[in-house]
Amino acid sequence: MRIGRRDFLQLLGIAGAASFFTPGAVQAAWGGESDPYEIPDYGNVTLLHMTDSHAQLLPVWWREPDTNIGVGPVLNQTPHLCGKWMLDYYGVTRGTADGYAYSCLDYDTLAHHYGKIGGYAHIASLVKRYRQQLGKRVLLLDGGDTWQGSATSLWTQASDMVGAQNLLGVDDFVGHWEFTYGQDRVQHLVKNELKATFLAQNIFNTTWQEAVFKSYRIHEVSGRRIAVIGQAFPFTPIANPAYLIPDWEFGIHTQHMQKVVRECREKEHADLVVVLSHNGADVDKKMAALVKGIDIILGGHTHDIMGPKPFMVNQTLIINTSTNGKVLARFDLDVGKGRLKGWRFHYLPVFSNLIHPDAEMAAYIEKVRAPYRERLEKPLATTGSLLYRRDNFNGTFDQLLCNALREEMDCEAAFSPGFRWGYCKLPGETITMEDVMGQTAITYPQVTINEYTGAEIKNIMEQVADNIFNPDPYYQQGGDMIRVGNIQYAFNPDEKIQHRITNMRIGGKMVSATRKYKVAGWASMHKSEGKPVWEIFARWLENKKHVEVEKMDLPTLNGDMRSNRGIADPHPYGL
Repeated sequence: MRIGRRDFLQLLGIAGAASFFTPGAVQAAWGGESDPYEIPDYGNVTLLHMTDSHAQLLPVWWREPDTNIGVGPVLNQTPHLCGKWMLDYYGVTRGTADGYAYSCLDYDTLAHHYGKIGGYAHIASLVKRYRQQLGKRVLLLDGGDTWQGSATSLWTQASDMVGAQNLLGVDDFVGHWEFTYGQDRVQHLVKNELKATFLAQNIFNTTWQEAVFKSYRIHEVSGRRIAVIGQAFPFTPIANPAYLIPDWEFGIHTQHMQKVVRECREKEHADLVVVLSHNGADVDKKMAALVKGIDIILGGHTHDIMGPKPFMVNQTLIINTSTNGKVLARFDLDVGKGRLKGWRFHYLPVFSNLIHPDAEMAAYIEKVRAPYRERLEKPLATTGSLLYRRDNFNGTFDQLLCNALREEMDCEAAFSPGFRWGYCKLPGETITMEDVMGQTAITYPQVTINEYTGAEIKNIMEQVADNIFNPDPYYQQGGDMIRVGNIQYAFNPDEKIQHRITNMRIGGKMVSATRKYKVAGWASMHKSEGKPVWEIFARWLENKKHVEVEKMDLPTLNGDMRSNRGIADPHPYGL
């Protein structure tokens, strides 16, 4: 949308009064006069979607992956596109604001220009703006992984995030990492603190096989009946410790989903059926192919960019709305009686330097952080490298963590989970205790030391790899490849389990299948004794004072990877 300069200055004045724009920020950051968040009115129902904020109340740095390989039916499909492939697919110019938001290319340089993303006070300004414009036709849907990922969320047992959701006005909510607080804590928060409706059609009590939560909710919007069905992360007891949720069963439950969709259509007379999902992008695609009657899937879990145009399977529109508050997705819908007549979709990166923080939310954030400020701000070390986590095989933050585990625990090798959450630090910045917690804040953080044979090490890595690169999305159980310290190997994602990893070495020497190796790790699936990982990592950083990643433990990729668009071109580490 283009407007004249005089009208634009008037708009800035109005928006500034409404605590929206930072004065002059649009011209400085975008080099133009258009308002990137002004959207022409369309339809009679608006869905706002956010997901996977991982408890980041403040703006953060977040770099897109440089390796996100798709296999089987999703080879070279969105979201398995990186770097220039991602930008080309969506028609985004490299070096622009959207280029910064959508790809890993030129990240260090563009980050300094465009600033941090997300922040609940900035998201609140956007949400309030659209609600003021559109009234009661707006639904705000949260795709989960909201209660975990920060020090304050861990220390308050998620109360800080529930308060933020309530203030934001979330209507419906689904979960994944939320369950790592334990089933009793989740039930308490859902019943006593959370104002949103917690939905999950795929969680059942192990004793009676009864639904633990509501499967769906019907909203009356503009005279239309909007059904929102919840789909929690189906592999929670596999990806996270099952002992935390001993009385609940999870699963994809495709047939039950079809039953619920049919009930919404036939019994509830829904005019629109929306699935609020934490499946992950590839699982959502397969579910859309198998279940009839879903209009829109609002997806999460994989932290993927799927915009500015949705992916369509049969008649189902599918999106995934990034992570860390980086993007607010908006669907404007023309909903008729019994059918979706038309739609407009808008993918809105939340640039914190373009938006005035909402005063009410900012005050709340300040209040909940105040008791912990001294602990959060404790400086540990400076970094000379860009530190990030999200990538199929390793991240520079994970490399430091593996180095710390090996050195502090005096081990030959180290494992670190392939978690997708964990924000970035730019070269020259100070790493604080809050930053360490931003990579490690979980309820099962104990560091363990195990003696594994070479065969056992390979089997562990092969099992994890099959969770990620199995060509059937219904067997992909989340996360990225296990991070390794001092382990070198070759990898072919197109092979079958037990054949993807070859030429494995530890410390440069070929691994013996029978020899035992001392390996440090953390985040065990079983109850364990040990110091929390953040204590080990923080001590190592304090002793180092300054850190740089000089070498990455990345695999050599075998197979025909030349045309794989899940590998950034150019790749910063030469994969």
